[in-house]
Amino acid sequence: MTQPTAIRRVLATTGEHLPTALRLASDGLPVLPLRRGKLPFGNCPTCAHNACGGRPNMKAPGPCACPHPCHAWAAATTDPHVIGSPPWASAWQHAAAVAYHPGGADLTVVDLDDPAAIQWAHETLPATRIVSTTRGEHWIYQGAMQSANSVRPGVDIKSLGAYARWLGNGAGATASLPDPVRALAVKEPVSARTARQGRTVPLRGYGGECPHRTPTYLDRGVSMAVQRITEARSAVHATVYRTFLAVLSTHGRCGCLTDTHVGRLFTAAQAKGESPRHCTEAWTNALTTLGL
Repeated sequence: MTQPTAIRRVLATTGEHLPTALRLASDGLPVLPLRRGKLPFGNCPTCAHNACGGRPNMKAPGPCACPHPCHAWAAATTDPHVIGSPPWASAWQHAAAVAYHPGGADLTVVDLDDPAAIQWAHETLPATRIVSTTRGEHWIYQGAMQSANSVRPGVDIKSLGAYARWLGNGAGATASLPDPVRALAVKEPVSARTARQGRTVPLRGYGGECPHRTPTYLDRGVSMAVQRITEARSAVHATVYRTFLAVLSTHGRCGCLTDTHVGRLFTAAQAKGESPRHCTEAWTNALTTLGL
């Protein structure tokens, strides 16, 4: 497709970064310019100190409403007219690199910053497309999730709500985002931490008759519930709620469920992408439905 005259004129004065950005945008990657130090350009005077109020939902993919390359990753766009026209044109003239919003392209970048992190990835994660960086590697997966920093030593997750520097196509085929990567960003619920410390406080009993012939009966039921959540391939939120409902309908009235059991259920749900808030809401709704 023939480029507009204004963009061709800008290309003649902006060096290598604008052509790269336009090429990536045509492939569906939302891009933005970075200045020296791998930092995004500062907000324009209208948006300085977030005076504009920012975007209504800064965790969702999509461009910022401001016509400038403002609000860091939220400015990322695939629109060639925005990328190659003023006021973005002046930013490209001073840009030190091109960045992109992985989550906006349904991608997740596992940023590995040192040899130990890279070794861990090779031992733990499924093979995928790998891009070399200054200090380590980017492992790129198909699928988006919430970004998180320092999920383990030398490992950051860059997807929704973050940007990654473009360093080339890399090598290898892009694999689907696996559960072990999603689990990296899961904040362990308090109940799971308490269980690990050996303090398993029983939930409140409801005066019902205990149906557990042996402790193994309860443990087997919770294990089956964890497996049901883990194996969910769609409608995860609904599966989590139905599983919580089934567990509570069988084991919720006698007070035998402990924080250890609840922690296992919540951890499994969060590994599938559920937030702690969603887990709590699903558990509370199940209790309400059963009159507990």
